[in-house]
Amino acid sequence: MKRAGQKVVAGTEAPGTSQTSKKQKTSLHGSGVGESDPCTSMDWGSLPHHVILRVFQFLTLVDRARASSVCRRWNEVFHIPDLWRRFEFELSQPATSYLKSTHPDLIQQIIKRHADHLQYVSFKVDSSTESAEAACDILSQLVNCSIKTLGLISTAKPSFMNVSKAHFASALTVVFVNSKSLSSIKIDDTPLDDPSLKVLVANNSDTLKLLKMSSCPHVSPAGILCVADQCHGLKELALNYYILSDELLLALSSEKHVDLEHLRIDVVSENPGQVQFHTIKKQSWDALVKHSPKVNIVMYFFLYEDEFDAFFREETPVTHLYFGRAVSKAMLGRIGMNCPRLIELVVCANGLQPLDDELIQIAERCKNLTAMGLGECEVTCRGFIEFVKMCGGRLTQLSIMEEVLIPDSDYSLDRLHLEVSKHLGRMWFPDMMPTW
Repeated sequence: MKRAGQKVVAGTEAPGTSQTSKKQKTSLHGSGVGESDPCTSMDWGSLPHHVILRVFQFLTLVDRARASSVCRRWNEVFHIPDLWRRFEFELSQPATSYLKSTHPDLIQQIIKRHADHLQYVSFKVDSSTESAEAACDILSQLVNCSIKTLGLISTAKPSFMNVSKAHFASALTVVFVNSKSLSSIKIDDTPLDDPSLKVLVANNSDTLKLLKMSSCPHVSPAGILCVADQCHGLKELALNYYILSDELLLALSSEKHVDLEHLRIDVVSENPGQVQFHTIKKQSWDALVKHSPKVNIVMYFFLYEDEFDAFFREETPVTHLYFGRAVSKAMLGRIGMNCPRLIELVVCANGLQPLDDELIQIAERCKNLTAMGLGECEVTCRGFIEFVKMCGGRLTQLSIMEEVLIPDSDYSLDRLHLEVSKHLGRMWFPDMMPTW
């Protein structure tokens, strides 16, 4: 009887209960005083599935797991296959990283239940070898996957390079063999080797469209040539210059190969004067451009000034050039003479000799140039205005540090920006070096 009486009381308003106390009861989940907040009284479990799914897509894995415990409906959304199509494994060691690592048990749960739903997957690891080893362990478990895009990312030093080549190759082979739809792979700074590439070709030759593999010292020119010979759908390729060859360019230019859209080449030297760079023949470049006339050829240079001898002595169809270290006036002169397809040029540093003649030559001969950036260089105001005048309104990006420009008897910096703005057809100012 007592329980029955309690139920009755709970279902009716007790005598003498005021409207004020009623309001306070309804706002217990909010501030506890005043009128209730409509947001706090909302039934979040009644939101449509697609709205909850959208919310979950913005959450980290740990926060997703916490949100899944709100109610049964949210837990159902947590296990919707579409939520796991794109997924990033964040792996770190607390003592060495700023990353917030994901709990291993939670990762195991996702692999067990959603491995066959994963399509766009990346691994973000810190600088510790343990994190890279953990990534390889997870890769080895993806035997029921259908991955289309795979990315291996080191947020600090390339920790994947510290993993044994055998362990890395074995883990990657699991993905290559079981994912029959791999179309995009980014595996920079890894111990990838030629046998691994042969497995990739054997299982994904019809689907692979993008391959980025800079800084893979165990890959030889023969290994990347094998990919080009078999993967006829390859549209984008990024690699180190040391594995670029005439044979590779000719393979990419064969009739059975689709048009290449993007070729990125990293030209890197760690020790000055210790690397001898080979030369690519003009005929090989010509064959590539004839087969793929719209191809973007991007080259990133991190060389010392005495290491540029092998480059741009003949016409080269490069479209985008970035120099991360100092480059000589002579080298910039060669670019003006032999890079007619150049679209963008960025020079980090040059020295203390004005580059007026070199820039004017580039403006005169590189008719497609639309973007220019200059860092620690020197150009007279007169020479710079002449360069801009020759390029005209086609310069959509012009980033020049104020310290680069040398005032002369004809132009001060104040007058320079007006003249440059006039020739560009829009307001322009030099970039300002931040003061620290």
